[in-house]
Amino acid sequence: MRTYAEHQRAVHELLDPLGARLGAGAEVVAVDDALGRVLADDLLSPADLPGFDNSQMDGYAVRAVDLAAASPGAPVRLPIGPTSAAGDAIFDLAPGTASPVMTGAPIPRGADAVVQIEVADPPAFIGLGGGRHDSPAGSVVTFTAPVARGLFVRPAGSDVAAGELLLPAGSRLGPAQLGVISAAGLTHVAVRRRLRVLLLSTGHELRPPGSALRPGQIHDANTAMLAAALRECGANVVDAVAPDEPEAVRAAIARGIHPADGEPVDLVVTTGGVSAGAFEVVRDALEPLGVEFTKVAIQPGGPQGLGTATLGPGDAAGRAAAPRDDHTDEDASAEASGSTGAVSVPVVSFPGNPVSALVSFELFLRPVLRHLEGLTPDRNRARLRLAHDVVSPARRHQVRRGIIDGDGAVEVGAPSSHLLHAYANATVLVHLPIGVDALPAGSLVDVWRIDD
Repeated sequence: MRTYAEHQRAVHELLDPLGARLGAGAEVVAVDDALGRVLADDLLSPADLPGFDNSQMDGYAVRAVDLAAASPGAPVRLPIGPTSAAGDAIFDLAPGTASPVMTGAPIPRGADAVVQIEVADPPAFIGLGGGRHDSPAGSVVTFTAPVARGLFVRPAGSDVAAGELLLPAGSRLGPAQLGVISAAGLTHVAVRRRLRVLLLSTGHELRPPGSALRPGQIHDANTAMLAAALRECGANVVDAVAPDEPEAVRAAIARGIHPADGEPVDLVVTTGGVSAGAFEVVRDALEPLGVEFTKVAIQPGGPQGLGTATLGPGDAAGRAAAPRDDHTDEDASAEASGSTGAVSVPVVSFPGNPVSALVSFELFLRPVLRHLEGLTPDRNRARLRLAHDVVSPARRHQVRRGIIDGDGAVEVGAPSSHLLHAYANATVLVHLPIGVDALPAGSLVDVWRIDD
């Protein structure tokens, strides 16, 4: 039986090579479609940002030399020149004049400082607004202090100069990154190819949400749940459901790696059929193809599968990967893919109970996928007090769902792997390591935040 840490390492070793594959491929997407994507190459700025000297304040653009002798006892009075507002063309400032300038507006050529409107006399613009762009002819403004060159001037290129690095390769594109890309005038960017994952849920009993259930059937929660979790890690997801028949599982995977159209999948994730029962379809289908099925000393989620499945041309033939109306053999056979050679694909297999599947994803797959996507791999973690006594199997690393109460202590829920409603209302995962069989209230435990 593997430990939790040993299986974590095994998953990393299997999937880390996918990073090179993703890094080698790039696609060009519109900036509007680039949120959350990872930049494939260094991006150089095609222009200065800002593109021209502009004002940091509402005030008067001046030549500092014209105010060098200004003081309260000897104020300097300057005629008011044309106004520079946002979007105006740049003009020349005549020596010995002061031009009203608005925040973000171009600094007139020849001006080298801005005096805030609040410290000018009068401390308000003269005659501007109400449809009037410039102060009346003959208007004068008074200054009672000198001004330093460059004060409240944002020089062209002071954020980034043309040709400088705008964003390095590997940057994850969030709102600020998309903003600076757009400010530089770019409409498209080259981003890393996203991981393409086949999510295969298995079981005769599964039916799509919204469909009528016969006795013994259940609505499929795993597909929606894990597809969302995978997409949250940046993956593109293709989902399928297979009945409890090994040939249907193999056929679904073959279609994923030999699609009739589109890109082949990079990774297969399955749920169900991995334990020690008599009808463990995933184990029966994939163990002969190279996937290893083992027990991990965790609860829930002890049965796990991991490895590289190698499918030959004959493995593409089989039953359709879709739920059956009953447990008879009325499904149509899937078409063979037409491939002439063997193809290998990494496979990660989780148990079918929803809580087991999602805990397994959190422990083993989420950190790897987020690392590949350039995201922070780990959940926010803390050590918090228990609100009450807990017991745990000493030979298992138990992961319990819990909430943080008003005093900052952790209330731990029941351990059963079918309690998906309790998971949906939890805010933390509580870790009770191997060797712990009981903890009293007030003990410190490791928790992962799952409410962010």
